[in-house]
Amino acid sequence: MTGPETLHSLGQILGARIKERIEFRGETTFVIERADVREVAKFCKEELSFDYLLDISSVDNFGSEPRFEVVYELYSMTRALHLRLKVRVSEEDPTVDTISDLWPTANWHEREIWDMMGLRFNNHPDLRRILMWEGYPYFPLRKEFPLEGLPSDMPDVAFTSIAPMEGGPFVTQPSTATTKDREPRARGPGLEP
Repeated sequence: MTGPETLHSLGQILGARIKERIEFRGETTFVIERADVREVAKFCKEELSFDYLLDISSVDNFGSEPRFEVVYELYSMTRALHLRLKVRVSEEDPTVDTISDLWPTANWHEREIWDMMGLRFNNHPDLRRILMWEGYPYFPLRKEFPLEGLPSDMPDVAFTSIAPMEGGPFVTQPSTATTKDREPRARGPGLEP
């Protein structure tokens, strides 16, 4: 069975569990309900040989509801086939079931999404922050989080006041130049701004 045939049959088998099918540049994305994520992921792994979890990421659609999306990138080594699953998550109940028991690599991806975006994964074996410290009250990848950061009450751990934006080594300078020329670069002696 070819890749497109596999994805077509997957769409037929899962039927109403697929809320939307998106085809873009030769890639297939299935939007599924939050309640179906484990069942669909398990079926993809065990029945269709999607044996490799490439990535899990999250999107903040600030101002829309549902506000968040969790995006799963699956790959089948035997079929050389890519599949993207999307789950939409509301701000009122920002939880999704874990798939870390299906693909152990999901453990760190889910921890990072919890740490940076504030989405919880039900039944995760060790859901704690992975980049920020425990007790940090914010989620830095949410769109309402200011670029300059927020003050911290934990001296010796992080900034105790808002970090300055100007003068940093990787700060983009305002100009009318092209994106390539405005790209943040290390600034130092002998380097052009």
